[in-house]
Amino acid sequence: MSTKNKENTLFHCNDLEVGYSTHRGALLPKINLQINPGELWALVGPNGSGKTTFLKTLLGLLPELSGEHGWKENVHIGYVPQRTRVDLSVPARVIDLVEQGVERSWSFLKPGYRRQKQDAIRNALKDTHTTELKNQRFSTLSEGQKQRVLMARALANSPDILVLDEPTSAMDMQAEHDVFELIEELRHGRNLAVLLVSHHLPVVAEFATHVVLFDRECDAVLSGPIEEIADHHTCRARYGRILREGMERRQQHLCALDEDTMDHLCHDHDDHHHSHHHH
Repeated sequence: MSTKNKENTLFHCNDLEVGYSTHRGALLPKINLQINPGELWALVGPNGSGKTTFLKTLLGLLPELSGEHGWKENVHIGYVPQRTRVDLSVPARVIDLVEQGVERSWSFLKPGYRRQKQDAIRNALKDTHTTELKNQRFSTLSEGQKQRVLMARALANSPDILVLDEPTSAMDMQAEHDVFELIEELRHGRNLAVLLVSHHLPVVAEFATHVVLFDRECDAVLSGPIEEIADHHTCRARYGRILREGMERRQQHLCALDEDTMDHLCHDHDDHHHSHHHH
């Protein structure tokens, strides 16, 4: 691994074992990975497979059982909780929630603090297409809108990495797709790394660059570039087809984008799959 790469790495873990207590033992086999800017890592697996335990360990909410892990010095993490975890009894407006996201440790004495804060909030709203919602009550929004607002709150801190816990639970397919499209936009536009937990493999396969696949039945945790994981013998039998189909959809998607920019050099024969149903 080149030293340059190492310096850019936002997070790494070596032989990390996670679980709730040493005497109960590790929940999962040892995990090795490193997350770099611009990558989209998806933690996937059935409920109860250890995704949440792993995420909590990464975020420092649980101690590791063995191995080591660490974040780059001074890294900014934008955490987007599950929507169900947001307290709706507080009649907050969208703008109030997004303002909460601005880094607490920013010095009020710093010259230009006020303007920087306003810029960060304005850009977070703009980048998540929530500017026009800013005076609405959070509790009145649709699930998709709520998700975008929580992402805006995380972005107000100008993070290096966005961490999302089940960002598309309880959404219909169109809303789910829209959220992933927005994540893609942010990843490219801000050169963000993204780490997300999801149990919905087909959509993840269309957007993720890297996967950590938790499979308790096979007692395996596979992590790496999605192409490698899709080809891995443990994964191929059970998830290979879903992953490959997702990757094919991504290719068609890229073809369609090229078509717009390169004047129909590349033909997308799969138009009927892109017809969206609005509810």
